[in-house]
Amino acid sequence: MSEADEPVGADDSLPEDVEAVRRALVEWYEADHREFPWRRTEDPYEILVSEVMSQQTQLSRVVAAWEAFLERWPTTADLAAADRADVVGFWSDHSLGYNNRAKYLHEAAGQIEDEFGGEFPREPDELSELMGVGPYTANAVASFAFNNGDAVVDTNVKRVLYRAFDVPDDDDAFERVAADLMPEGESRVWNNAIMELGGVACEKTPECDGAACPWREWCHAYETGDFTAPDVPTQPAFEGSRRQFRGRIVRTLGEHDELALDELGPRIRVDYAPEGEYGREWLQGLLSDLADDGIVRTSESDGEVVVRLR
Repeated sequence: MSEADEPVGADDSLPEDVEAVRRALVEWYEADHREFPWRRTEDPYEILVSEVMSQQTQLSRVVAAWEAFLERWPTTADLAAADRADVVGFWSDHSLGYNNRAKYLHEAAGQIEDEFGGEFPREPDELSELMGVGPYTANAVASFAFNNGDAVVDTNVKRVLYRAFDVPDDDDAFERVAADLMPEGESRVWNNAIMELGGVACEKTPECDGAACPWREWCHAYETGDFTAPDVPTQPAFEGSRRQFRGRIVRTLGEHDELALDELGPRIRVDYAPEGEYGREWLQGLLSDLADDGIVRTSESDGEVVVRLR
């Protein structure tokens, strides 16, 4: 089989059940995600404005500026007809970063009106012809406005792929794995979902359990406790997996009076299997360490090993 004929998911970095990985992420995103107004629109102009504003500004601060900008210049025609000094002044007043982005956005609006007859191009390559619109922004607009983009690969997505699937720190590898993961024809929901994952669960300091990361079952970092990444050169909090899992045991037992081994195990690892590699023997090894430290104690009840904090 030639490389071009390999099935989606053939990349060695990905789990065998790629469909389960995809489904888990999309369901997690659709169940609960941060609400931003540009996620409720498919207007390419409104999405372009949000993308340009977000390049150097926290998203929480972009919302008010985005709404005020669109209230003042609701269409590309309105923006193209505006005095450029007014647009730059707005940008500066709202602390939106480099003023040349405002100039480029104004110029792009003029291009839409003059060169495209007021209609946004739909393809990433055509969108890249707009002033100040690079490949990333063009792809984002194509994805979120027209559901017609490629897999987004930004710093957050690289961090997610590096940690979850042990993808090497190589741009070509990130692009390949990201493309293999994205379901065909679903760039809008997929790119939103994977960026949300990087923004709320897999930040520089991860919140795997707190954000109920949907990829814990497959995640290399979650398994090993190594949460380094291309933009995270040092280890946060726990140096290795045993320390990390012992911490989870203590936190979990703090919420319960006592738990049997097979009740505790799945709360510590989503892939816990009583007779598996990460099963009772593995869990008892961790509990032995904690018992030696005087933190937990175990006993038998009705033939089962029961664990509680001391």
